[in-house]
Amino acid sequence: MPLADRFFVRIADITCAIQSVDPALTVQIPGATRNFLTRETKPDVTIQARWDDLSRLSVTGRRIFDSGAVWQLYQENGMYLFTFNSTSFDTVPYKIAQIRQDFSCTLVSVHLDYCDPEQPLYPLDYPLHELLFSHLLALGRGAEIHACGLVDSRGTGHLFVGQSEAGKTTMARLWQKEPGVTVLSDDRIILRRKDNQPWMYGTPWHGEARLSDPGKAPLGHVYFLRHGTKNDLLPLGPSTAVGRFLACSFPPFYSPEGLDFTLRFLEQVVRAVPCYQLSFVPDKRVVEFLHELQD
Repeated sequence: MPLADRFFVRIADITCAIQSVDPALTVQIPGATRNFLTRETKPDVTIQARWDDLSRLSVTGRRIFDSGAVWQLYQENGMYLFTFNSTSFDTVPYKIAQIRQDFSCTLVSVHLDYCDPEQPLYPLDYPLHELLFSHLLALGRGAEIHACGLVDSRGTGHLFVGQSEAGKTTMARLWQKEPGVTVLSDDRIILRRKDNQPWMYGTPWHGEARLSDPGKAPLGHVYFLRHGTKNDLLPLGPSTAVGRFLACSFPPFYSPEGLDFTLRFLEQVVRAVPCYQLSFVPDKRVVEFLHELQD
């Protein structure tokens, strides 16, 4: 894995500078995220990482949200504070992220007692990287969608949206074998507006197929997946499509402003791009079925 004091990662045309501010901490970029490394440039977001003794920290801010699992969000002294806990450790958080309210700068502190300081680490490991992006997008940039996304041989983007077990990974594997097709992700896609139209972007947050590509494409079709006994398309109206999209998106639901932007953004998407419910049989016939409709 690449090791350095500073990396630049670009996802959906948003560049993050990730750096250690602690001589004893070495940053690494793992797995699929390496595909999104870019050359040094002016970053949209700066993430700094350090070791710390988090047992000395007392969180006194207002708790905004509790995930019920790993993370909690607080507001304190004009900053956001994400705390991360695990049942594998005691009550001291294993990591805390202090973030400006515009999410342009983040300080990640990792509890030294839980780690081997000789080992490099990725300060944004799950779920922090996606949490940062979901908030950044909700500030007026776009939305993250639970979806498989692919670019066909003509350069058009196709989005297959669905919750877990809906068939995203199956669809990705079927299309992966098609000539000229690039699968951007089999699980998470980011939507943004570019050139006054919706575009889709690959992310490093893949599913079981482990398919991840930093590419992008103008969005041409949206398919909401449903298992069926035959391959069939049902056109969806804007209100229905927005509801389906929202159920498969990741806005900060505890932020009225973020939720309002996400709804307005998704409304723009469904009015610009045809949306369908795709009932499908999980074999190559669904690929042939869609090819015939597009020809």
